[in-house]
Amino acid sequence: MKKILITGATGQIGSELTLYLREIYRNEDVIAAGHKREPSEELKNSGPFIFLDTMKYSEIDEVVKKFNINTIYHLSAILSAKGEENPLDAWRVNMDSLINILEIAKNYKCQVFYPSSIAVFGPTTPKENTPQEVVLRPTTMYGITKLTGELLCEYYFNKFGVDARGVRYPGLISYVTPPGGGTTDYAVEIFYEAIKYKKYKCFLKEDTYLPMMYMPDAIKAAHNLMEADSDKLIHRASYNIQSMSFCPKDLYLEIKKYIPEFEMNYEIDKVKQSIANSWPKSVDSSCAEREWGFKPKYNFNDMVKDMIEKLSKKLI
Repeated sequence: MKKILITGATGQIGSELTLYLREIYRNEDVIAAGHKREPSEELKNSGPFIFLDTMKYSEIDEVVKKFNINTIYHLSAILSAKGEENPLDAWRVNMDSLINILEIAKNYKCQVFYPSSIAVFGPTTPKENTPQEVVLRPTTMYGITKLTGELLCEYYFNKFGVDARGVRYPGLISYVTPPGGGTTDYAVEIFYEAIKYKKYKCFLKEDTYLPMMYMPDAIKAAHNLMEADSDKLIHRASYNIQSMSFCPKDLYLEIKKYIPEFEMNYEIDKVKQSIANSWPKSVDSSCAEREWGFKPKYNFNDMVKDMIEKLSKKLI
């Protein structure tokens, strides 16, 4: 029987992944853990919620023993733009917490999901349809921690048999939880601003193409990978995935079809633009498709339509 712990459960991915898994498994078998942010009422009322500092091994150990945890989705992390504001904190939080999780997994025979990112790529990486296996030279502390995390997961699998798996998430778009300091956050913020105020000031240049994914596909991908046949997994903790690629101008024009009065201008954030310039425009997901059946449901047009419908109900 699955007994699941989700760290970072109040974040953008965790808040939706928790509810998704509680629809599949028993609510009481999916333990949501946050650090400082209060959970939503839906998250809190649908199953167990605890506050947990993943920087402290003893706290994780206590939770794993108390709830008989055998599967961990480790989502706690400082994201790209926030990480550049305080690189040492990003390294300490992202790496120390992962080491604790992997040690716990080794000692208690837990399966681990680790979300990596397109931040592992760098300016020397091919920009179009970036291959699964390519030279990785990240230029942000967030990217460095994610690449190190991929290597650590591979190490713990090969050295200790820890069943650690992960994907390289592209930019993620969600109507449930506001963004939390990522370079692709414009693709979420723009919907809030378009619906509420009919205008948006974008921090990336209009022609900045980046790989993206709608959150329902992102959480389904995580679960599908964790349920996949281990013998068929080759890349394990570093699968490229995406479902679409677009730039701010593309998104503006598509939203304008639904909100004709919407206007957007630009105030470029040099740090975020520099980060975006170092990332791919699109990635090759064929290894994920072949090894565990990755297949996203939402394309660009479907995502925009659904975001506007869902957020309009939420905000108006």
